Amino acid sequence: MRFSGIVRVILGAVCVMAGAALISTAAPLASQGGNVTLENVLKQMDTQAADFHSLTADLERTKVTVVVNDKSTESGRILVRRDDKMRIELTQPDPRTILRDGDNFYIYNPKIRRVEEYNLGKKKSVVDQFLLLGFGTSGKSLTESYTMTLKGEESIDNKKTALLELVPKTDEVKQQLSKIQLWLDETTWLPVQQQFFETGSGDYFIIRYKNMARNVRIPDAEFKAHWPHGTTKIQPQ
Repeated sequence: MRFSGIVRVILGAVCVMAGAALISTAAPLASQGGNVTLENVLKQMDTQAADFHSLTADLERTKVTVVVNDKSTESGRILVRRDDKMRIELTQPDPRTILRDGDNFYIYNPKIRRVEEYNLGKKKSVVDQFLLLGFGTSGKSLTESYTMTLKGEESIDNKKTALLELVPKTDEVKQQLSKIQLWLDETTWLPVQQQFFETGSGDYFIIRYKNMARNVRIPDAEFKAHWPHGTTKIQPQ
């Protein structure tokens, strides 16, 4: 499968993953003049990266198609571990299981009992810019892949947040996403909201998280590719 095809699958299926682990148990950042600075945000991410092991959360993703002003929303639950393991159970409106185990990536549709199987292969490091964005990644690592800007502070759901904007540096990623925005709660440093802007079309995803739990034990069994008897397996090209 071509890289662009893999990324389209990931964007459609798992943009809900990105940024979900920008979590801190530390106190609010020190700042100059009472305002959060980009330097302090990056330092906080560096500090927290070494301590990230796992995450569970409820999620809601809304896809907006600008040209026809259409919105579609999905909701479910995400489980992720630092060792390249992720699982998303989408429950509404249509159930799906999205699973990542190392280089192996699956999308299971229970309505038709079919699972799509992908291998990330040589493009793993680039694909991880989507899959692992914020999952224990340091501020230093992000600055290697993105040009980062602190856009200011905004209130979301009565929470004061710091808004970061990330612009991809590589042409491969720029072909898929023009930019990403992250809103971080300044009292808990949990991500309140993320927005992913697709290149060209102007379409975007908005992702919100609730009931987040950091560094909880998640059994290996949650990440095994076990599907019901009679499931059809396909490997899209």
